[in-house]
Amino acid sequence: MGRYESLPGPAPAGSSEPGGDPSPDVDAPPGLSALRAAVRIGTTLDEDLTWAELSREVAGLVGGAAAVLSLGREGGPRYEAVVGNSAALPAPGWTEAAVRDAAGRGDDGSVHPVSGNRRRVLCVPLAAGNGHRYGVLVSGREDTPFSPSEIEAVTLLTEIAASHLRHAREYDAVSGMVGRLQRALLSEPARPHPNLDVAIRYLPAGQNTLIGGDWCETVRLHFGRTLLVVGDVMGHGLEAAVDMNAYRSSLRYTASADLPPHRILRQLDDLASSEPERRPATCLIAQIDPNRGQVTLASAGHLPPAVVESQGRTSLLHVPVGPPLGTGLGGYEPATYRLDPSQTLLLFTDGLVERRDEDIDQSLHRLSQVDLGAATGVEDILDRVLTRLDARNAEDDVAVLAARLHQRSSQAHTPAGPAAGGRG
Repeated sequence: MGRYESLPGPAPAGSSEPGGDPSPDVDAPPGLSALRAAVRIGTTLDEDLTWAELSREVAGLVGGAAAVLSLGREGGPRYEAVVGNSAALPAPGWTEAAVRDAAGRGDDGSVHPVSGNRRRVLCVPLAAGNGHRYGVLVSGREDTPFSPSEIEAVTLLTEIAASHLRHAREYDAVSGMVGRLQRALLSEPARPHPNLDVAIRYLPAGQNTLIGGDWCETVRLHFGRTLLVVGDVMGHGLEAAVDMNAYRSSLRYTASADLPPHRILRQLDDLASSEPERRPATCLIAQIDPNRGQVTLASAGHLPPAVVESQGRTSLLHVPVGPPLGTGLGGYEPATYRLDPSQTLLLFTDGLVERRDEDIDQSLHRLSQVDLGAATGVEDILDRVLTRLDARNAEDDVAVLAARLHQRSSQAHTPAGPAAGGRG
């Protein structure tokens, strides 16, 4: 890595002095001080903060000013994260030209003193092992040349900072790729039958959290029936998103055989357990039959669904819970309930209700106590649920699906309750 000490041209116009020159660590040699300073650089994945940490530690080490020269930004080169007296730094344009010249002649890292000027400047490119340059660390002070041990210490800190910057950018790139993949995978599910109104919401948790494997799906079946599905692949990131897509594809294939929900789960479990690298997932399947006014449910380790009455009262439906998909254990059982057109079925992932330091039974009880008031439609119900449970500040991803039968004049208005059902 090229590094050099030189005597620059004029200081940058309009230089500011955000603070006095930090005092160097006089109680330890530069090498030892650099090792102590290294742990204070790269404490987060924020690039600007890493620059600030590097400038602060270098300025304290050499007893002068320090900054990072940003390259390739709109408006030309400029200093970022200036620490100490900025008058000790050369003009950004001069530094950029000096660094470019040094790179062109294959600078070997030697010191280049020039007489007749009191300012001493040390420049070390912020370059990682991949050859990418993230900027230039620039340090300046009056009179005293930089010693070989100081140059070595500053170079070490710069290399450490460059490594952290590389990691931060790679993290951002992967996070962005996962987000794009997830948005593509979470494209609008297949349309349900016209006799069913469905609304879906997906909320990723926070800006700095990799998107996970939560998903919703609808599948049209014969005789006006619709399959509603919500699932949650364990973990976050690219792998969870890929496995989520695999479960979703398997579901669409299996659903084409028009099996009852518990047998669909058995097929999905068999397929997932045959691929050891696939992550386990929870899943809840609801088969809605408008002609019979009923819903049949089956669960693979998933939270139970809720029913919202026309007056806004919410209650949970009991569904036998089998093991998560991918375990190969099987053992799924159905539960069938009557469903009235005035009622809304709510399927969701655990991010909607779970809160840190709260038992899951308490979380579900909190949902059952939510009064949503008189809602006009499934979209309105979802908006109210997300607001009442503060889902936009949830600690995990949230996927939620609401479904309601269309009103039919010939249908009786009977409340939701157990219907014929059993083990298959």
